[in-house]
Amino acid sequence: MRKESTGELIGMGRIVGDGGTSYQVVDVAVAAEFQGKGFGKKIMMELMLYIQKYIDPLAYVSLIAVCPANKLYEQFGFVETSPKSIGMYFKRS
Repeated sequence: MRKESTGELIGMGRIVGDGGTSYQVVDVAVAAEFQGKGFGKKIMMELMLYIQKYIDPLAYVSLIAVCPANKLYEQFGFVETSPKSIGMYFKRS
């Protein structure tokens, strides 16, 4: 997402996946001075349009939410996976 007047990048979001069964929404970010103004929601709306149009309805679409952004993702139908599963990452020493 770019600022209309200058073309400055103010936000972004990506979907990565294997082209078939699993996808992850990643890197949804909005520059600090533009947060709280609906830009994150606009980015998610575009990502969800892509998901609805191009990704098989049987595919697994996930994300890792940094709180309180989980409230944004809940608006688009994402639900917590716990206690059945837990998001994890590999922590390098």
